[in-house]
Amino acid sequence: MATLKLILAFFLSLTQVLAPVAAYVANFGESRFFTEWSVTDEFTADYCAEIEKDPDEDFIILNLADVQLKDDILYDENGEKTAKLIDELVKANDPDLITLTGDNAWGTMAYIELIKQVDSYGVPWAPVMGNHDGQCCISEFWAAYLLSEAENCLFEFGPEGMGYGNYIINVTENGRIIHTLFMMDTHNNREYTFEDGSTGGGYDHLWDNQIEWYKWAVNGISDVAGKTVESTVIMHIPVYEYKDAWEKFYGSSGIGTLAPELAPEASGVKGEDVCSAPVNNGFFAVCKELGSTKNMLVGHDHANDFRICYDGIWLNYALKTGYGSYYTEGLIGGTVITVGSDGAAHAEHHYITII
Repeated sequence: MATLKLILAFFLSLTQVLAPVAAYVANFGESRFFTEWSVTDEFTADYCAEIEKDPDEDFIILNLADVQLKDDILYDENGEKTAKLIDELVKANDPDLITLTGDNAWGTMAYIELIKQVDSYGVPWAPVMGNHDGQCCISEFWAAYLLSEAENCLFEFGPEGMGYGNYIINVTENGRIIHTLFMMDTHNNREYTFEDGSTGGGYDHLWDNQIEWYKWAVNGISDVAGKTVESTVIMHIPVYEYKDAWEKFYGSSGIGTLAPELAPEASGVKGEDVCSAPVNNGFFAVCKELGSTKNMLVGHDHANDFRICYDGIWLNYALKTGYGSYYTEGLIGGTVITVGSDGAAHAEHHYITII
């Protein structure tokens, strides 16, 4: 029955399936969908999307992590439970913005159905790409195009040569920028040459030009706002410092739960290794130097939900959302970021189990 529903849905959505392909052909490739950018460009406030915060209420961001909806579970129990879970998270938190930290869906119809569901809430939403986005469907461009065309989605292709979906959202109050969200693509895998001359594969992360773009934007927003604006970086693969932060309190122990006596402000579980890039790209150090980013939010490692402050920056794992791919019972739900009128952000998990 599930297979029959999938085939029927495919033919009913054939226009959506083919639209990115037609756009690609009509524009002679991908290049026209990206913007040009140079570090010498003048920054202006209209470079970023804006969402106005109600002065009388906190600004609520609901994050969905590693939904990984697949075609083969779309119409079975796990697909239905995932859809219900997202519904309950949205109803319970009434978000002003919904974000997704990548690995959104595997499969052509799964991507279409996930976009349809999230867009149906009528709430602005902003995804980043994970290392699995673009797999088991037509292409990553195909997925990015559908995101960019969704009615309520803020996704932009971003500057050319940086991957898919590097864009910026400013939260404003009474027209003033109070908080910035950097949405950044950490890509997939790559080959590395290590200090000893050996080579090997590993997870990718932000590229040098993305880090320069981040610095350009932080400085530009500071000039516009007349101060350093607090920001959150939302991406899929964690920076190397997630490993360092854990080891600061726990040494090299692999699995565990943060103990209050060792890390009084931190919380959560490390249920698997931190799967960062094998080398440090220096992005965390840049964030620390510029003083804007106080929170990072990542997905990727489904069995980790810990959050810990390291050198003044909160390193947050987003809580795994839904029943696609592997998951740990009890570590399922969404992560809520609350932004106050002072621009300060705080993340906490909203755990839900769907029976």
